[in-house]
Amino acid sequence: QIKLVESGGTLVQPGGSLRLSCAAFGFSLEYYAIGWFRQAPGKEREKVACVNAVRHRRHALHVGAVQGRFTISRDNAKNTVYVDMNDVKAAATAVYYCAESGACDEGEVLFDAWCRGTQVTVSS
Repeated sequence: QIKLVESGGTLVQPGGSLRLSCAAFGFSLEYYAIGWFRQAPGKEREKVACVNAVRHRRHALHVGAVQGRFTISRDNAKNTVYVDMNDVKAAATAVYYCAESGACDEGEVLFDAWCRGTQVTVSS
């Protein structure tokens, strides 16, 4: 059974930093795209970052407002994907999820093995 387990959500002050982790069990995530999504209160879930499988021509993408502040990376030895969030703003408050798919440019509906989600709250 494949499973993704997330961790790292916490309360952080505006301008602060944190790292979210997404560990894979039952499969090697280097062969899959792993995406980070978030859902803020009252809003739809959105993709914020994704890293492609090692064989893919395009390594990673970071979406919209998080570009330059969020960085996604993968540690194949630990079978874990990270997203480093820097200079966080109140708008980053959300539940963050990771999921796997064939490629980062696939739509959310094609992502699978969703983790339970981890809460990130940005507040002073």
